[in-house]
Amino acid sequence: MKDLLIIGGGPGGYVAAIRARQLGMEVSLFEQDKLGGTCLNRGCIPTKAYFKNAEVLRTVQRLSDYNIRCMDVQFNLAMAKGRKDGIVNKLVDGVDSLLKANKVEVIKGQAELIDPSTVRANGQEYSGRKILLASGSEAVRLPIPGIDLPGVVTSTELLDMEEIPARMIIIGAGVVGLELACIFNSFGTQVTVLEAADHILGSLDSEVTKRMNIFLKRQGINVHTGCQVQEIQPLQEHLAVLYRDKKDSQQVETDLVLAAAGRKAATDGLRLDELGIINERGFIKVDETFETSVKGIYAIGDVIGGQMLAHVASEEAIVAVERMNGLDNQVAYHAVPACIFTFPEIATVGMSEDEAKVQGFACKIGKFQFAGNGKAMTMGETDGLVKVIADQDDRIIGVHILGPHASDLILEATLMVKNHMHVEDIRGSIHPHPTLGESLAEAIMDIKGESIHLLPRRK
Repeated sequence: MKDLLIIGGGPGGYVAAIRARQLGMEVSLFEQDKLGGTCLNRGCIPTKAYFKNAEVLRTVQRLSDYNIRCMDVQFNLAMAKGRKDGIVNKLVDGVDSLLKANKVEVIKGQAELIDPSTVRANGQEYSGRKILLASGSEAVRLPIPGIDLPGVVTSTELLDMEEIPARMIIIGAGVVGLELACIFNSFGTQVTVLEAADHILGSLDSEVTKRMNIFLKRQGINVHTGCQVQEIQPLQEHLAVLYRDKKDSQQVETDLVLAAAGRKAATDGLRLDELGIINERGFIKVDETFETSVKGIYAIGDVIGGQMLAHVASEEAIVAVERMNGLDNQVAYHAVPACIFTFPEIATVGMSEDEAKVQGFACKIGKFQFAGNGKAMTMGETDGLVKVIADQDDRIIGVHILGPHASDLILEATLMVKNHMHVEDIRGSIHPHPTLGESLAEAIMDIKGESIHLLPRRK
């Protein structure tokens, strides 16, 4: 009998397995597909590989800004796919090597729960003192007539294409939809995004989303909010998408439709109902130790909902395993960073201004535009801003960055929010010049009206 049986080898499952081994537990991990889960194989890493292709193409298109001349530039998606697949395969092999080095037993095949201490896979039963569910999530199938037509794809199929579509409609203006909109727009695709909500990017800070709308429009990406897709129809060799906006019905022709509107817990075949494992709105319910309603069975990551991010699953994995071993640890949910790889990038941690006001905080806001940052000017990337939110006691409770390398800049802000730091705690922390990080320091000082490189506030 093993100490721990883990179902799912993604960023939650494999991290849990390694941490469990570090703590002396004997572990078996079950994975029906490739190690690394959706993030590594069909999400975060593949899209970031294409993001780099798109980033280089955008630079090439602006070579004249840097006094460089280059003729006859061509992009080959099939070759870019080969590069992307090579990166993914190398990382998958790396995860496999880590698990072997940590002496984790990896069992390939679909696993199902038999009872609180037994898992069946490939016709064989395995026993464990505890079971951890880390089966992840999968794309939601939208209830739209025509959603199964050829030419309607999810991000998984899109990332395996070898030809660039001339036109693409994306259903959903969330993170996945807008990242792929920016990437394929840079590849030369004419992109239209249809979103049912009245704004893009869900609950992100409204000032950031309003500015992002402007940047998307500037890139030539058409975004329509407040519209409901009613049907997808075949139209000769193309497709027609029928939707209704706030005024009337519309129809737009396209070569490809990307369905990118939401994800759900991947629990098919686990037999949760038979064991009496309670779920809420389709996600497994857990307590503060990540134990489900059935004693001895735990769950982490996308399968329990919440902030469905790879790094959240990994942190939950570590905390869950440590709690199993009597260690007192918890996930800092108030300081989870999120990064969106659009053009420009978006990164956020902590509360938005909208959320802080709803919760009754007397917010103090500090801002600094990248247009005033020397490094951003030398890079030719001055779009966007840093926005810092403090409470009435000058404690930093939220940071939102729209601009170059936002995903790197958010790391320092995460430490601030996690450790409940105050504006005075940052004073005297010298930020090197010239760097983009100076914008974060300036925004923090602006909370008290003390930013050096901003004009004085009117009194």
